[in-house]
Amino acid sequence: MPQPHAIVVGAGPVGCVASAMLASGGVDVTLLEAAPELPRELRASTFHPATLDLLDRFGVIDEMVRRGLIAPRFAYRDRRQGVVAEFDLGTLADVTNHPYRLQCEQYKLCEIMLDRFRSMANVTVRFGAEVVGAVDRGDSASAQLASGETLVADAVVAADGAASAVRKSLGLGFEGMTYENRYLVLSTPFEMADHLDDLAYVNYISDPDEWLVLLRTLDLWRALFPVGDDETDAEALSDQSAQRRLQGIVARHEPYEVAHRTIYRVHQRVADRFLVGRVALMGDAAHINNPLGGMGMNGGIHDAVLLGASLAAVLRGDIGTDRLAHHAELRRNLAIDYVRRHTHENAQSLAAPDGAARQRALDQMAARAAHPDEARAYMLQASMINAVNAMRGELEEVGILRRG
Repeated sequence: MPQPHAIVVGAGPVGCVASAMLASGGVDVTLLEAAPELPRELRASTFHPATLDLLDRFGVIDEMVRRGLIAPRFAYRDRRQGVVAEFDLGTLADVTNHPYRLQCEQYKLCEIMLDRFRSMANVTVRFGAEVVGAVDRGDSASAQLASGETLVADAVVAADGAASAVRKSLGLGFEGMTYENRYLVLSTPFEMADHLDDLAYVNYISDPDEWLVLLRTLDLWRALFPVGDDETDAEALSDQSAQRRLQGIVARHEPYEVAHRTIYRVHQRVADRFLVGRVALMGDAAHINNPLGGMGMNGGIHDAVLLGASLAAVLRGDIGTDRLAHHAELRRNLAIDYVRRHTHENAQSLAAPDGAARQRALDQMAARAAHPDEARAYMLQASMINAVNAMRGELEEVGILRRG
């Protein structure tokens, strides 16, 4: 019997993890990426403890730590009051092997995994291979490339992002909402921690006029700001806008060096289904959410681990397709009930429309941090350990976690 074969569309972190999961499960993988080389945009950069636990099986954590920054605590701040609440992930060392957030740009994980694939006989990577659609064929699936080529395999995995051509070709809805505000991200090498007391590597900063998220990567501080309807994209991206916003964090006589800037709209959307026969959707192709809390990429990696292992088990004949369908529905429910709810709550608390509501949100966070049991419960949620625990039985079923 020939070894099963799967096509993975998209070489981002979700596609790379799905490919590794399938390959380790005895499946030949063809990984297709539309870009001519690995994109290195500064996108997601936070890996949660639960995600690092899942990635540990691939032997990539040491290299990620070397190329990233360990953030053992995260904080909620007020621009005027300073630190309001701080949470120490080190207290979760009894339930995770990685009691910290790892600040490491997503492309670095992709680089590490793509390097591993070069020595794996059952993974083929093709760049410049744009996929425009996929078809479920019952006991197989196919991917159509923009070049006119059609590839047939036992299964297709769509990890081709929020604008997924595969999802659209399957006619799946992508219902949800779009936030009124856009988000502007500015990155600078200026050392903010030298000028702000008790600055954590991850900070959610409340303010009546302009809230922000300020986080550290290995080389840069990244600041995320809301952009209202009274400002065009061009105005928000201008030097004047960048300097005004960064000077509002730490005022200085010199202009800031801006290493990177981008603006984007924010959505909360989930696909109608994550599985159509032999075509599985993962990551942004299946669900997108507010980035506050850093759960988008992490949730996509969780998709890739569970659904990648499940799909490999189906192709080997170890489990039935009904179990894969169950696992896909579970991942969809978690995207709705867990990730979407938590990230939306983060957005609402930071962007409270009036001072009283904003202060109530800060007071609630301070009360959580001050009470050890409540702090622990909140960190189990924010670290996505609860999300992985919610699919523990399914992970055990496909051999990712040990039973008991």
